[in-house]
Amino acid sequence: MLSLAARQDYALPMAIMPSLNPRIVEALYAEALVLADTVRDRFERLRRETARAGATLHGDDEDLVRVQISCEALRTTTRVMHCLAWLLNHRAYFVGELTELQLRRHGRLIANFPASDQDSVNALPEEARGLVHESERLYERIQRLERAWRGEPRGMPSAIDRLRERLATSHRHAG
Repeated sequence: MLSLAARQDYALPMAIMPSLNPRIVEALYAEALVLADTVRDRFERLRRETARAGATLHGDDEDLVRVQISCEALRTTTRVMHCLAWLLNHRAYFVGELTELQLRRHGRLIANFPASDQDSVNALPEEARGLVHESERLYERIQRLERAWRGEPRGMPSAIDRLRERLATSHRHAG
């Protein structure tokens, strides 16, 4: 949780990003942390269960199931980690650790993250399928926030715009 001093410093950033605020970022961050831990635990348990059940599967079938589980675990975990990275960048911005320019340059969410293979997802147990879908919904929510934030006109002129204005003003006065 953020300190009271950090929360009080939100007035300026909120003017810049009115549709995205620290409470939204904090709530999504907490949700993503829980989801990341749950995904890791569930897929690890699924790997162990598959290894134990491997005696009933035959060679290629066992390998295929293990690869499908590993791929979906990696894809789902990576999806959640990208959300966490985006949220961490925005948390850093709200507490003044990143400038708006730094956030706009380096705080992008990957636009075309590969979707899960539906055949592989359908082969997963119901609980694991639910986690894959939950990670996809979280990613879609973060994508909507990203698009809205990047598409909004800024509330304050950029440093370059302010410098151009000062130069134009001084040029008019000098001329």
